[in-house]
Amino acid sequence: MTPSTVLFALASFVAASAPISVSEPPAEALGETKLRLATIAPKDSSVHRALQEMGEAWKGIDPPMKLLIHSDGSMGGEADVVKKMRVGQLQAALLTVTGLSEIDPSVTALQNMPLLYRTLDEAAAVRVKLEPMIRERMRAQGFELLFLGDLGWVHFFSVKPVVRPDDLKKVKLFTWTGDVKQVDLMKSMGLNPVPLEPTDILVGLQTGLVDAVPMVPFFAQIAQLHDKAKYMLELDWAPLVGGGVMTKKCWDELDDAHKALVLRSAGKAGEKIITQNRIEARQSIEAMQKKGLIVTPVTPELADEWRRFMEPVYPKLRGNLVPAELFDAAVKTVEALRTGAEAKR
Repeated sequence: MTPSTVLFALASFVAASAPISVSEPPAEALGETKLRLATIAPKDSSVHRALQEMGEAWKGIDPPMKLLIHSDGSMGGEADVVKKMRVGQLQAALLTVTGLSEIDPSVTALQNMPLLYRTLDEAAAVRVKLEPMIRERMRAQGFELLFLGDLGWVHFFSVKPVVRPDDLKKVKLFTWTGDVKQVDLMKSMGLNPVPLEPTDILVGLQTGLVDAVPMVPFFAQIAQLHDKAKYMLELDWAPLVGGGVMTKKCWDELDDAHKALVLRSAGKAGEKIITQNRIEARQSIEAMQKKGLIVTPVTPELADEWRRFMEPVYPKLRGNLVPAELFDAAVKTVEALRTGAEAKR
């Protein structure tokens, strides 16, 4: 399972997933431009509130823009959202890498390379470095990238302790159904992937169909995974990355002042989402620990063991699940960051 699928999986637990029919196209009403944005983020979550604040900022320009937010995955899965954007039913979206990859696979370099990044600062630096390249590739596909960010680290939640790579090979690991390349890759690593729909995760844990699920802490708490999967390995597996996008058609119809406002407010929303998630991740882990979650810390030696496990996999990712050009750029940026850090010591 790629980390990006985790967020959509949790959205299925906390919200209705039936798509809403949209018959009203973008319209001008009383001089007000209406823009529809879809997200799988739950209503009233910190992510949703950041988007609302962005929408409030859009009202303060003449002529004003009204942002209509469809949260809770109410527009369907992220692939459905991208399809709706292509036909003009939606003008904008907040997507994880799962949805962004439907537009262009370049974003996979930001998260589908487990254990490449040792800190979220490293991941952020690579994101900044690759963003211009990703932006241009998305423009070529008819979309304007508004911002990129992350929701923190994905960790393994499991029914029994998973400490070392050999432990992961012994469990039945949830993965996204239909992702054949991902399943084949996991099998080549000696893992036992179990393709399921995200709505089947809890039932899978309860029945023993799966033993482990990769998840960010905040959404693990929402789904109450810790009731069954009461062990969490504190291994920073990969960041869960997402971003805001707008259709190029809609973007091109905005004047320069409106474009500047959209980019400025979207950037602030992205920064707020990142900052708030850092707080929520810690709070979620602490809250689950009070209800019985057992957290296994990761020593430097254990982290090295996991990295040795992943090293042979990277060549299989390059040009397969991650475009070669972006893969190389990510690796080169990380190496430069670490070389620079070493030189300062």
